[in-house]
Formats: sequence, structure tokens, C-alpha cells
Amino acid sequence: MAKIIRRKTKTIRIGNIFIGGNNPIAIQSMAKTKTSDIEKTIRQIKELENIGCEIVRLAVKDSHDAKALRMIKRRVNVPIVADIHFDWRLAIEAIDSGTDKIRLNPGNIYKKDQIRKIAKAAKLNRIPIRVGVNSGSLKIGDRCKVLGVRENLRPKTYNLKPNTSDFMVQSALNYIKILEGFGFYDIVVSLKGSDIFDTIEAYRKMAKLCDYPFHLGVTATGSPYSGAIKSGIALSILLLEGLGDTIRVSLTDKPKAEVRAAKSILKTLGLGSFGPEIISCPTCGRCEVDLVKIVKDLDKKLSAIRYPLSAMPLKVAIMGCVVNGPGEAKEADLGVAFGKRDGLLFRKGKSIRKIPYYRCVDVLLDEMSKCVSL
Repeated sequence: MAKIIRRKTKTIRIGNIFIGGNNPIAIQSMAKTKTSDIEKTIRQIKELENIGCEIVRLAVKDSHDAKALRMIKRRVNVPIVADIHFDWRLAIEAIDSGTDKIRLNPGNIYKKDQIRKIAKAAKLNRIPIRVGVNSGSLKIGDRCKVLGVRENLRPKTYNLKPNTSDFMVQSALNYIKILEGFGFYDIVVSLKGSDIFDTIEAYRKMAKLCDYPFHLGVTATGSPYSGAIKSGIALSILLLEGLGDTIRVSLTDKPKAEVRAAKSILKTLGLGSFGPEIISCPTCGRCEVDLVKIVKDLDKKLSAIRYPLSAMPLKVAIMGCVVNGPGEAKEADLGVAFGKRDGLLFRKGKSIRKIPYYRCVDVLLDEMSKCVSL
């Protein structure tokens, strides 16, 4: 596998973890509860912690949400990011409640005096700010500035055709300049569009203009299935180019699904170790067992295990017939190829013994435990 040369960035601390620099790419998700429902929110954060999520963002819609952060922080272990829109005072309340990071949207909190007050509080408490640009929230001022026209002239007059990636970059640069003008430099940048091409181009352009860490993501991706594919394509392209220090796969689904998708992307690119990798055949008319059930059962049990970053990566093959057996899966550390009822267990392409279909998952887990501490 070719080595990915990551972009050189500043190192930023978020709670008890560091991002950027030479630090591993961190996985982020967002709780989908009302933050002021403290117990429900904590339960969801704990679920995310248990499957390897490293940063959790919470929506702060009102003062009740902002105040709830203090209690939530006491009972969770991952850094908490307060997601702030429209009301700058909620950012101050969130900082007072001990949040580990603030996300601001340049499209709806943009008055300099308000940004100055947030930056002052964040700097005093050593809390970073994510400049979180969203393509759907771009201000017309940023659009006009990119095109070199006066802000007071309406877009219909000039028939402006959006170049969304330029608009997103300009919006982020304007905001960063304001923050830096107030002596604030603990900045993370995200440039999320619903179109993957706009998103990819925005990050590429921004990479040439600053050395702040990037949080990668695609917004409003649609259904869980298409959303995972859409995000996977965009994020993989950027990660292969060395861009990205934290990632979120935004899905219209449970937040645990976001983390699993993010882990799969990083694992596939060799950018993270999250336990054994399952390779399996797509099945065909030769398969005489319910291979889909076996793969799903094994994946479910493996996903419930928290793996240390130092865990030895294992490749486990599950094949539906002898055609895709030890021969085609010889690169796997461990595997099984099925006949009518029994499966042939093999290690590094060498046969070990036959195992019954109904015990396949338990046997594989037992054999894996001998190779790596689960």
C-alpha cells in the first residue's frame, strides 16, 4: 500500500486529545438528542464512546442546552463540541459550562463585535473554535467579494452563477482573518457542501492558503445508504491526498452508524486500526449456507469490541464455497470456506480443520483471540 503523505498543520488540543500535526485522524459524530435532555444525551455519548468515537458534537439551541453541557461533561470521557448558530451568547454560555470546543457558522454569526467576545472567552479558557462553513449558509457578501462586485448590488442584477467552492473558501478566510485580528489562532476549519465536487475543491483550495487542521465532512448526504457512499467517495479522495485531521460521516441514521462508516473508511485507507478486517465473497449459486447472516453476526460482535490503536490488524476471510476458499483468500490471516454444512477453517492459506456452520462465528472469534488480544 502506498504511503499517504499528510498535510502539515498546526496541532490543536480539544479536551483530552490532540489533532493535526502527526496525530492520528480523529473520528467525530454528533448526538441526535436534545442536549437539555441530559440523561438521554449522556446515554448516546456513552454508546459512541464504546464503539470508538473520539469527539462528540452537541446542538446548543438555547440556554437550557448550554447549561446542560456542564452536567454532561462531568459524566463522559470524550471531548464535547458545542454547535452554535445565530445566537452568539450561547457560545459564551457553552464556554462557561466547560465545552471543549466551539463550532461557529460564518453564515449566521458574523458581526465582528460578537466574534470578538467569543474569541476572547475561548482564548481565556484555551478552547479552540471550528470555523464551520456550510454551503447552504453562505452570506451574499462573500459571494460578491469573490466575484469582485459591490456587496449592495443584488445577485439578480449581475446574474451570479455560484462557484460554491470559492464562496466557501472566501467565507472561511474572512472569518479566520477576523479571529486572527483578535489574536486568536486555535482554529479548525471545515468546508462542507452537499455536492461532493464542491466540497473536495473547497478543501483543496483551502489547503494552499492556511495551515489550520481540517475537519472533513459532506453535509445533507441523503439516505443512510447513499449518504455513506457519497461521504465515502469525498472523504477518501481528500484523505488519499493527505487532507483531513478529523472526520464525520454525516448520516440520516443513528450516530453509531456514522462512527462505523468512518472507521471503515480509515481502515480501508490504512489510516486507522479498528480491529479485524472482514473480507467476504458476494455469494452466488454455488453457496449453500447463509453466508450473509454469518458476516453480519461476526461484524456485529466485532463492532462491540473496543480496540486499542496498537492492536495487530487481522484480515479474516469468510467464503461461500471452495472456489473462493484458501486459494483466493490466501492473503487472509484467518478464514473459513463453506461446503454444504461444514466450513474449512484455514490460516494463512493452510487448512486447519472443519467446523460446523452454526459454530462458525464463535470459532472465528476464538481463533482471533489467539492472534490478537480482543
